[in-house]
Amino acid sequence: MATEIKSSLKDAFGKYADFLNNLNEKRERVVKASRDITINSKKVIFQVHRISKFNKEEVLEKAEKDLAVVTNQYVSRLVKELQGSDFWKLRQAYSPGVQEYVEAATLCKFCKTGTLLNLDEMNAILLPLSEPSQEPLQINALDYLLGLADLTGELMRLAIGRISDGEIEYAEKICKFVQEIHRELTLVVPLMDDSHDMKIKMEVMLQSVMKIENACFSVHVRGSEYIPMLGSSDQSYSLMGMPDMDL
Repeated sequence: MATEIKSSLKDAFGKYADFLNNLNEKRERVVKASRDITINSKKVIFQVHRISKFNKEEVLEKAEKDLAVVTNQYVSRLVKELQGSDFWKLRQAYSPGVQEYVEAATLCKFCKTGTLLNLDEMNAILLPLSEPSQEPLQINALDYLLGLADLTGELMRLAIGRISDGEIEYAEKICKFVQEIHRELTLVVPLMDDSHDMKIKMEVMLQSVMKIENACFSVHVRGSEYIPMLGSSDQSYSLMGMPDMDL
């Protein structure tokens, strides 16, 4: 009797060990897939920042092609890895890649149309990547909002670049868009249960908003003499005569 119980316990713990080993191996594969999404999404963002008033269509066309590669090659790999499992259990493993992908996709959409790529539209893009018989991987609201918060930092860099290139109206359009995002998230974040990361990013977002506002305001106050200073190598120069904030 004792031998049978011992054998039964050994078999049970053997199954538990196999389950945990398989889960850990899957987590490692998911982390690798997330890292690949992050790296290649950053390349899309870098491509967008090559934009100027002379090459906008060419740059955005290349960025959209690169984003399609990220979706069909790297995000697709993540979707296949997570299908058939409780993918929410592995969220911490793939969340960084999803956030970066959201950032790249929303940046491309804004630069092309001046509008925001919302969560439903993003999940509609991912839907064809899943097998019809399996529960589709969907980006959750938190990862989307975290990626959206990071977007404002890239838009700040884009706005400063556009001012340097003399595209003041485009920079003001970016400013209004970022202000709207910040205003809406200011209302949403206090109501979120898991909002620690968002609260940190909201502080950084506010700095980005203020930097764009200061740059646009300085152009209006000081005119064309301000624009060359944005590209100045003089480390003592700062916006509005005040020290720059660390972002």
